[in-house]
Amino acid sequence: MNGVLIGRKDVEAFLIDEASYLDDGKFSEWLDLFTEDASYWIPSNKDHYDPNTHVSIIYDDKERLGERVWRLQSGLAYGQDPQSKTRHLITNIRVLGQDDQAIIVSSNFIIVELRRSIQTIYSGRFEHKLRINGNSWKIASKKVELINNNEFIGNLSFLL
Repeated sequence: MNGVLIGRKDVEAFLIDEASYLDDGKFSEWLDLFTEDASYWIPSNKDHYDPNTHVSIIYDDKERLGERVWRLQSGLAYGQDPQSKTRHLITNIRVLGQDDQAIIVSSNFIIVELRRSIQTIYSGRFEHKLRINGNSWKIASKKVELINNNEFIGNLSFLL
């Protein structure tokens, strides 16, 4: 493969599909979007220090994400009883770089969570590394940069 591996519209469609899986509670389908060696990182500071040497809000591999999905689907995620309703709005999608195997994409987001009649808004920037896997694209890494990541954040018991 040479040149552009995936067009901007295809990237946008991929990100919208990911958001729809989360909003519709299709957590297994969402998990299937990740590579086996994927990482999912929510930094806890504005400088986004190395997650291997500094505290993070969340720093998971695919196995740990699978455990989160299992808890959400099993009813054992007590922090999600009742389960949150969410809407993910994705905008300002940009391709930051690419090579023959992967593409780095950034996007801005607003996530609205409604739970127990309380509406909470989360905002920030996603950075996805998408890797070709056969005939489809998979998420090799997802970084969620909350704009308030160094402030008090309540219970993030749902998937961003």
